[in-house]
Amino acid sequence: MLYRAIGLMSGSSLDGLDIVFAEIHENGGKWSYEMIAADCYPYSQEWKEKLKNAIHLPARDYQLLHTAYGHYLGKEVNRFIEAHQLHYKVQLITSHGHTTFHSPAQQMTGQIGDGAAIAAETGINVVSDLRAMDIALGGQGAPIVPIGEKLLLGDYSFFLNLGGIANISVNADVYAAFDVCAANRVLNMLAQEAGKEYDDGGMMAAGGVVDEHLLNKLNALDYYQKSWPKSLANDFGTDIVYPIIKEAGINEQDALRTYVEHIARQIKLAVGSLQSAAQNGQRSMGNGQLLVTGGGANNTFLIHRLTEILKKLNVEVVIPDKKLINYKEALIMALIGVLRWREEYNVLASVTGASRSSINGAVWIGQDA
Repeated sequence: MLYRAIGLMSGSSLDGLDIVFAEIHENGGKWSYEMIAADCYPYSQEWKEKLKNAIHLPARDYQLLHTAYGHYLGKEVNRFIEAHQLHYKVQLITSHGHTTFHSPAQQMTGQIGDGAAIAAETGINVVSDLRAMDIALGGQGAPIVPIGEKLLLGDYSFFLNLGGIANISVNADVYAAFDVCAANRVLNMLAQEAGKEYDDGGMMAAGGVVDEHLLNKLNALDYYQKSWPKSLANDFGTDIVYPIIKEAGINEQDALRTYVEHIARQIKLAVGSLQSAAQNGQRSMGNGQLLVTGGGANNTFLIHRLTEILKKLNVEVVIPDKKLINYKEALIMALIGVLRWREEYNVLASVTGASRSSINGAVWIGQDA
């Protein structure tokens, strides 16, 4: 079967809306893909503020934003279709939405961006609300990307996504994955204090010095002592990590250098724990390579530190082509929607800790019958 689908992803780093149009093939249970077109449409400052502050809105205003953002997403999809001449070629749109609240302990997660509004704007069928069923079944609702890594991306031992939050998956006989730490969201906040949108290539961090006291304080946070499955909300970075860094009273370069070191060390601990679990369970683990995607894969200094620190665990860091670096998550959203349309499992209980694997996503019929 061949499916022509669009995937939408808005990450916690607020850099923009990622859109992918892909042809996704299934043949005898084996999946493959071709990314036909991909773009990132940056958010205006107005939309950045709206999304960043959504959690502080009264209930009615929050719902109005949910609707308005859905119409915005639909219009951006129409713009993408026009730009790439995809009229009448798109069978399905899958929208992750933008995460606002995430409280799996209370069996609640929130991603704004009304799927009905997207379907109404585009006239195309839409899948949205991709985490809700897993949360209802007692899971973390995250990460959901591992199903796509498993089906589409081959025999790597580990998959690391460096977005607003860093998350990792292990490609063992039983898939496992979890959120590691806040990443680009915090790095960007620190760079913005120095008047930059982000630390290009990690050059500012490379010129700084690690503050050992701050590093030890960050590494001692309660989240890192928890066993997985586990997941993070966006406010872990903004409301917990960032204030700790500010309290240290150090300059931006040293703060960036220290936080890069924190990310690298937490990823090393995560890889080590996944290796140990696989070995104890006598499970195979692929080829000893870690595939890195997400905006943080463009941070040359962070990748340099990861490469150095993971050598000690005999893990090789692999950076793929730019398209996969920047659009892996949007591509996998498209696949998740296709699996939902086929009524097949698209979130893995071994990853999230839910009582069972599940079929996630609300379907909105945009086509005129």
